[in-house]
Amino acid sequence: MIGKLPEKVLNALLETIPVEFSVVDESDNVLAWNKHDTRIFKRPSGVVGKNVKDCHPKKSLDKVEKILQEMKNGTRDKARFWIDLPIGKNNEKNKVLIEYYALRDPNGKYLGCLEASQNISEIKKLEGENRLLN
Repeated sequence: MIGKLPEKVLNALLETIPVEFSVVDESDNVLAWNKHDTRIFKRPSGVVGKNVKDCHPKKSLDKVEKILQEMKNGTRDKARFWIDLPIGKNNEKNKVLIEYYALRDPNGKYLGCLEASQNISEIKKLEGENRLLN
């Protein structure tokens, strides 16, 4: 990153970006996440510091572990998938994009993983153009 953000600006930025994310360290322990109150995939605060295995349903856990192992081995840098998930008061199906990104230092050493999730249902409906200030 070029420049340095004051901590309060960085925290505001991380809560404002339209993506919810979680970060795990090189040992698969949960470090942090944003958008606690509005998350699609909610988790209790007590998960911070615990293994990421405690955050995923058993049916997807083997896949998550495989992705993380491939990132550690250096054979994968990202994984992208999407699911239809009932969200909101009416439990309408929404398209949720989930992406995993390996976090690496400048020498390529694995530092952990960023999991980013976003409801892309409204984005998928976009057509044509809507220019700035239209």
